[in-house]
Amino acid sequence: MPLSVAAGHATVAGLRNRNEDFVGMVTPNEPELSAKGLIAAIADGVSGNAGGRDASEYTVRGLLADYYATPDTWPVTQALDRVIKAINSWVQRQGSARPELAGMATTLTAVVLRGGFYYFAHVGDTRLYLLREGKLSRLTTDHVWDRPEMQHVLTRAVGLDSRLAIDHGMGESRQGDVFLLACDGVWASLAEHDIGRHLAELAAGRADPALAADALVQAALDAGSSDNSSALVLQIKALPEENLRDALSASRQLPLPPRLKVGQTLDGYRVEAVIHASRATLLYRVVDPASQRRLVLKTLHPERADDAQERSAFAHEEWLAKRVVARFFPQVITPQQRNYLYYLTTWHEGQTLQQMIDAGAHFTAPEAIAHGTRLVRAVGALHRRSIIHRDIKPANVHLGADGELRLLDLGVAQSGLEDGDVRAQAHPQAGTPSFLAPEQFDNAPPSRQTDVYAAGVTLYFMLTRRYPYGEIEPFQHPRFGIPAPPSRYRPDIPLWLENVLLKAVARDPADRFETAEEFLLALERGASGPIAARPAMPLAKRDPAALWRAVAAVSIVANLLLLYLAVVRGL
Repeated sequence: MPLSVAAGHATVAGLRNRNEDFVGMVTPNEPELSAKGLIAAIADGVSGNAGGRDASEYTVRGLLADYYATPDTWPVTQALDRVIKAINSWVQRQGSARPELAGMATTLTAVVLRGGFYYFAHVGDTRLYLLREGKLSRLTTDHVWDRPEMQHVLTRAVGLDSRLAIDHGMGESRQGDVFLLACDGVWASLAEHDIGRHLAELAAGRADPALAADALVQAALDAGSSDNSSALVLQIKALPEENLRDALSASRQLPLPPRLKVGQTLDGYRVEAVIHASRATLLYRVVDPASQRRLVLKTLHPERADDAQERSAFAHEEWLAKRVVARFFPQVITPQQRNYLYYLTTWHEGQTLQQMIDAGAHFTAPEAIAHGTRLVRAVGALHRRSIIHRDIKPANVHLGADGELRLLDLGVAQSGLEDGDVRAQAHPQAGTPSFLAPEQFDNAPPSRQTDVYAAGVTLYFMLTRRYPYGEIEPFQHPRFGIPAPPSRYRPDIPLWLENVLLKAVARDPADRFETAEEFLLALERGASGPIAARPAMPLAKRDPAALWRAVAAVSIVANLLLLYLAVVRGL
């Protein structure tokens, strides 16, 4: 479903001879709507100057036109910043070159709605409000002198100075959100309670955006406003599914939180425990203040604040986590207001397989079959969503106290759904070496079969505490021969299960299960429909180098024998 927004505006001159406000909006068709989004802007020309109206109109028209001419690869904030600063230079030059336009300047507030996010740019004292779930928030700060008698004097405006500082902001959009762009002729005459009341009529379905804008302007006039009064109202009717571009854009804008201690809060979430700290990420168990529900908060180390690659990878992980809505995975929870780069998931009591193994847990064959069946189901659920996990191992398999198995950590997962995932192809060995399929050490790209292999090694390790080809150290380039049968370490393993595991961890992908569903079927059939044992692999396929060494050795022996016979005959 594409982004759908209803809009309406109203503007009047009030008691002034000329209306120096200007409002505008562009709703493009696809693909521009997805690539660049919808943009709306309001400007209020500086009063008492002949160029006020010219400045406001040119600024809004120029922004609406030039924003769509910027490269699609630019972040929204960069595009807005570049365009507005170019317009600022033009407006100032006009004021300097033409005496009748000396000092021409204008305020500007613009909002872009793209995908599941909103972005805004702001200069001056026009304002942007957001009404969400009945609560009105002002998103912009007025750029005026802080002395009471000078609060009408601007400190920043388009055309006021050669160097322009622009306020930027962003946030996640929600269906039903109502945005208001208003000039001081409206907001200076109305209390925020009154503004919220008029917008609430729209949110409740008792008015449309045009009626809401008219009502706000008329209310400002009735309250005694003599200034130009303008309002532009936007209501989000439908949101598209979040795309990776939006997620990456958000990751660049939000600051990283400081390293947190137990008892501290972040956006209201109180830290109960530090769950895990890796090289790049931090996991906390937190409590939602509203519901008292335990959640997991994941973020990057503060030291990674300037690492664009880590930020992109983290945003990609969150984006994928939102795609996997199933009982086999923790579910992403959307916070009411997110001011830092992190994401929340459900918390589940229990332990990972690795924690249980480290604690000395012993798994019987029936337990391993039950856990393996659920693990392979989880892998299949990922693959049906075109996601390759790339790091399946006991530490990422969680057995909950509620009896559910959940697959954790999509930090190096690859979706193939977006062009941005091409970067994952450049790192085929991402993951844990002992669980990487043999072909990945020859730089083959990750695939569904590499996940099948990792799931097979996980079950093999759970039963035997060994690896089928031995443990592999980082940066090692191992040689894969014949996998050790698990019955060597666990004689109680049924023959049919051994055959299933050996097929799952076969060195050659052609000998492996082709899909997770095929692996699952073999586990479910068990002894009633066992798969055949793999035939002995010919030496030429198992170890070509050994074959040629043997041929060379035989050749040397034969040549030495011939030489010996020749010498004996010569005597």
